[in-house]
Amino acid sequence: MRIISGQYGGRRLVSFEAKHLRPTTDRTKESIFSKIAELIPQARVLDLFAGTGSLGLEALSRGADHVDFVESHRKSLKIIKQNIQLLDIQSDCYQVHFMDVFKYLKAYSGPAYQIIFADPPFTEKIADRVGQAVGSSSVGRAGSIWMMESGGAELVGETYGPWQLMDRRDFGDKVVSFFGLSD
Repeated sequence: MRIISGQYGGRRLVSFEAKHLRPTTDRTKESIFSKIAELIPQARVLDLFAGTGSLGLEALSRGADHVDFVESHRKSLKIIKQNIQLLDIQSDCYQVHFMDVFKYLKAYSGPAYQIIFADPPFTEKIADRVGQAVGSSSVGRAGSIWMMESGGAELVGETYGPWQLMDRRDFGDKVVSFFGLSD
């Protein structure tokens, strides 16, 4: 697992095997970031179910101003912190939240994010539940993009609250859905 492009491009990340993790492949990551490239510079980014931090770290590498990583698994949290240290990322560029994603989304009242990543564990089959939680949260604003990875057989709707499906890409055992928030 590595950073594909930007300031940290080509740098390897710390990873580990666990049933709750399914690292985003380089091919999938490249597809995701090509879709949102113009939004990344100076963006505030939210990385839900952050795992190893790969998606948020890729966003920082490509010019995002700040990433909030949300993760409730202790081993994943340790890996995120190791990857941040490995890349020597300045402390004002990120915050790591050790908490349940659903609690974070329900309680959130800060500034809106321009980009939101959600990569819930396939083993739990909770993509639709995550969609409902994002749809009722105040994490986005007009012009925000939310990307969700899900298992190919999981239910993922076309709307969640004010979020509308913009694009869906199939990668075999996973599907990447992009939602937009308009005026």
